[in-house]
Amino acid sequence: MKPIKILVLMTLFGTGLKAQTLEPKTSLYDVKINDLNNTPIDLSNYKGKKILFVNVASKCGFTGQYKELQQLHNNQKDKLVIIGVPCNQFGNQEPGTPEEIESFCELNYGVTFLMTEKLNVKGDKQHDLYKWLTKKDRNGKTNSAVKWNFQKYLVDENGRLIDYFYSMTKPTSKKITKFL
Repeated sequence: MKPIKILVLMTLFGTGLKAQTLEPKTSLYDVKINDLNNTPIDLSNYKGKKILFVNVASKCGFTGQYKELQQLHNNQKDKLVIIGVPCNQFGNQEPGTPEEIESFCELNYGVTFLMTEKLNVKGDKQHDLYKWLTKKDRNGKTNSAVKWNFQKYLVDENGRLIDYFYSMTKPTSKKITKFL
């Protein structure tokens, strides 16, 4: 068979191979992180629930997604934990202090879901949480890069990465809610 025909057949019918998901080499639940008030968060407290991590910013075109994140939190809190992760690495759109961030989120969006300390989600000073979320050798599933504010990472009840979603995907999108 000529190479072009093989390529066409593979394109039409697939290769029969599926992307392999490995057992994570490091546990998400071992990652050390603090909340917005600098109190340690024990991620293992959320075993048995899915977790949606979202890098957030108060001065971004996607900031309105706080409203849908809060709706998702209210409607799914028995099986889903939302964790907002303030980040100032994209256009300096989260310059505030922890107190300013908390006040902004509560006042403008009624945010009651968990918020972490401000983190670096990329680069040389990338926090261990985002090393786990973005590196296949840690999460066992895939490599990714955080492209902008409000990128979302969904983890299952056993601490395994399900998938990630770029900023344009709204929190209540079926792309995300189909996993809940």
